[in-house]
Amino acid sequence: MSQKIIGVGLVLLGLIGVGVMVLSNEGRAPQIPTMSSSSTLSSESAGIPGKGAHPVPVDVVSVSSQLLEGAIPLPGELLPFLSVDLVPKIIGIVESVNVDRGTTVKKGDVLIQLNAPELHAQRREAESQLRAAQITYTRLQSAASTPGIVAGNDLELAQHHREALEARLQSLQAMEKYLRVIAPFDGLITQRNIHPGAVVGPDGALARILPLLRLEQISRLRLIVPVPEVHAGSIAKGATVQFTVPAYPEETFQGVVSRISRSVDPKTRSMPVEMDVHNRTMRLAAGMFPEVRWPIRRSASTLFVPSTAVVSTTENVFVLLIKENLVEWIPVRKGSKSGVMTEVFGALQAGDFVVLRGTDEIRPGTRIIPVPKDMPVQTHS
Repeated sequence: MSQKIIGVGLVLLGLIGVGVMVLSNEGRAPQIPTMSSSSTLSSESAGIPGKGAHPVPVDVVSVSSQLLEGAIPLPGELLPFLSVDLVPKIIGIVESVNVDRGTTVKKGDVLIQLNAPELHAQRREAESQLRAAQITYTRLQSAASTPGIVAGNDLELAQHHREALEARLQSLQAMEKYLRVIAPFDGLITQRNIHPGAVVGPDGALARILPLLRLEQISRLRLIVPVPEVHAGSIAKGATVQFTVPAYPEETFQGVVSRISRSVDPKTRSMPVEMDVHNRTMRLAAGMFPEVRWPIRRSASTLFVPSTAVVSTTENVFVLLIKENLVEWIPVRKGSKSGVMTEVFGALQAGDFVVLRGTDEIRPGTRIIPVPKDMPVQTHS
């Protein structure tokens, strides 16, 4: 009897425990994941509408059509208009050097005088041989007037021998002219690497390493500018371009576009352009690296949007077009920048509205309330 009572008691305790657990679970709120709701709240709090969220106001601007005209900074390099390294053509001893670094010279001036005793001896020997050959030829020619005295072949050989000696003498006389190093054009001596007493020659160790003198024409300079391929269409021969140099930061100089390579460097994707720069005051120097204000322009109007409207990701470049209050991603290709505006090419038309501050967090198909804004103040570069 007592065992039955104990069993009934255990069953009642079990039922009571189950009832308590059911009541405690009913009192708790259901567990719902909060990740998506928190991200929606963060986007809405940042002013970025989600695709399924209620429309929120977004600043938009219209696409404008403008004629691109401005200037961009490009690096350049100043080079001498003419430059030559003067080296000896023959072996000789430096007798005198008439110039030094920084000397201004005129075309035809004697810069270096060499001495070559062996060459002089060879010239005197050739002169003696020629005189002897001339005497022999004259006597044979006189004797040949009597038939049978001199064979005709001997007279011809004497004549050819005399002519050969004349040619050799002329060659030695021409070689002696190379003992004087002459300035080939007006210019400035920018290097001097020789002194009297040195033995020099075309095959000497010094000639292979350094020139005797370097002559440069810097009264007129070449300004080399690598123009990016995207701006190659704006190159105009005869155009005047302004530039500055670090030595005179407050002063602006000018050059004229004179030579265009018409070939794009495959490594830098740029086209070298040469400008002529007159340097009458000699304030500019070859080797300077100026900053060139390169003019850019288009032959026809193109489309512009604020730079903030263009979204660049690892996969695409696009703007957020607004049509019937819905967002569309329109791929574009960026062109030149002009102040706060960027040139774009794509499926756009002048007057279309795009989001002023584009972001890839505004997904295609998102409904917004467009708030038109004035175009940002344009400042030409």
